[in-house]
Amino acid sequence: MNKMIDYGSAWRILRTSSLTDQIYIKASRIRSIQEKGNSKVNEGIEPEFIGIVNYSVMALIQLERGSGESGDIEPKELEKLYDTHVTGSMSLMEDKNHDYDEAWRNMRISSLDDIILMKLLRIKSIEDNEGKTIVSEGLDANYQDMINYALFALILLSEKK
Repeated sequence: MNKMIDYGSAWRILRTSSLTDQIYIKASRIRSIQEKGNSKVNEGIEPEFIGIVNYSVMALIQLERGSGESGDIEPKELEKLYDTHVTGSMSLMEDKNHDYDEAWRNMRISSLDDIILMKLLRIKSIEDNEGKTIVSEGLDANYQDMINYALFALILLSEKK
């Protein structure tokens, strides 16, 4: 929310495909740091996973509202939309945790990032097909999954501290 105060809703101008690319940059940086074992920019992977969550929520808002202009939605309404999509994603996460018995706790953080990258490739394919799918989940489900995988990674990272 602090960036919202600094930048307003400038991100509203972005199409979902641009948000997908922003998420890709974050996930690719995580993989690069994991493979190289270090980074030259003094930031770890945690801020990147947080960015994946935030950009995914922005994409869900854009799917619902379409891209717009900065300031076309009041800050309080944007906060409500953000909270609604986070709550929906958390509810999905709780349902899946029940069904999968928290299997993610035994996963590697690198695997969680790889799954996010795979989801991004799926999203790009769906976007290239103008949002049409035959049997696959839509864009919204993939963005929600990325939120959940990023949150799983953040939880695992916090437990290592």
